[in-house]
Amino acid sequence: METFAMTIGGQPVQAARRFAVINPASGKAFAEVPAGDTTHLEAAVAAARAAFPAWSRMADSERRVLVHALAGVLESHMPELMLLVTKETGKPLGGLNGVGAGMEVGGAIAWTHVTADLSLPVEVIQDNAEARIEVHRKPLGVVGSITPWNWPLMIAIWHIMPALRAGNTVVLKPSELTPAATLRFGELAREVLPPGVLNVISAERDAGVGEAMASHPGIDKIVFTGSTPTGRRIMASAAGNLKRLTLELGGNDAGIVLPDVDPEEVAGKLFGVTFHNNGQTCACLKRLYVHDSLYEPLCQELARLAREAVVGDGLQAETQLGPVQNAKQMAYVAELVDDARARGARVLSGGRARAGGGYFYEPTVLADVSDGMRVVDEEQFGPVLPVIRYSDIDEVIRRANDNPNGLGGSIWSQDPGKAAELALRLECGTAWINEHGAIQPDAPFGGVKQSGIGVEFGRYGLEEYTTIQTLKIMKS
Repeated sequence: METFAMTIGGQPVQAARRFAVINPASGKAFAEVPAGDTTHLEAAVAAARAAFPAWSRMADSERRVLVHALAGVLESHMPELMLLVTKETGKPLGGLNGVGAGMEVGGAIAWTHVTADLSLPVEVIQDNAEARIEVHRKPLGVVGSITPWNWPLMIAIWHIMPALRAGNTVVLKPSELTPAATLRFGELAREVLPPGVLNVISAERDAGVGEAMASHPGIDKIVFTGSTPTGRRIMASAAGNLKRLTLELGGNDAGIVLPDVDPEEVAGKLFGVTFHNNGQTCACLKRLYVHDSLYEPLCQELARLAREAVVGDGLQAETQLGPVQNAKQMAYVAELVDDARARGARVLSGGRARAGGGYFYEPTVLADVSDGMRVVDEEQFGPVLPVIRYSDIDEVIRRANDNPNGLGGSIWSQDPGKAAELALRLECGTAWINEHGAIQPDAPFGGVKQSGIGVEFGRYGLEEYTTIQTLKIMKS
């Protein structure tokens, strides 16, 4: 049984109790981690506040070097971290189209290097005989990070690195379902960072640590990736000291296939952007609208790909899709599929859990579904694709937008110019043409409507970890 420690004030910290981390491929525990509580949170916040003055005043060039050094630590421990990610999430080491634990750790390394090289120079508004006016970006203080179970290490890096780069200190709580790789990164980061700059605590869901972070007066900002209902609760709790917020919440991304597309040519790409990581990605394609003229052939091709996908333990080299991460999520996926089946949907592939150990649900393609069915209106967050028929482009844009979520969307066409015009009509934070879900560390990413507040990545994301101070220097 693997064991890990929390990191508080630069020291390894255990707790009176430990809890198990389950490998979803087997349904059995592979690790134990400390069951932290609010006393550990208080210690972590105190350590972060004590470390903030020196860290925030450190020369910008020195912080850049240390953030690059964190990328080096990730890189030198990449095989170990990949194994932990696969064991706790179920995602394959390689995965469908290379989207797996290797991408997660490799992406974490790339994001860290790119973020290290970002800067926020002083902006000069006025400089004349009367006065000079400068706009400075200053760190906020202590950033609280709460991360989800689907991409635990990479999303932790998305939160940690811009916070550190901007001069903040961090208290991070990973999901109780997937704390291992993040705790291990916290252990490794002690080799690089001054004590208290990064603190990582693990806790069970009912310990109240996440709720306490959201309301804690010693935390100046919360960055959270997860469900919209939880995001609402965090936002309400954060009002006590007017915390800054970055919330990347639920997505129910629509893709629209125009009639000029070749079904056989586009099916493989559509399948990949829907089913990688078993559909357990916020910006996966989750609702596919297909024109009448292509509907049946595209449905059949997608179903064929689903039937041929290699599903299994992520530690096996040939595996493309692993298990659903946890039993509760698999039950929810099954509930949505059963509801669609009862309402007349055609199950072209999958539609059931696999017998045996682990949380395996067969890749499922549903035809003859419509808006108003739960599997269309709700975010499945699993290996399920509802394919919805349409005939009029204006109508389908309206239908795609008729959802409380607004994270991403895509248009698929042989005419990129026309597709771009349509994509700009989608109510979402990011729109793709002949692609879906592709993100990069120098381009902003975030949602609209109930998919979140604020953006991550690049200069725009870095600014979210700062406050503005205007400096006016009179010359006469």
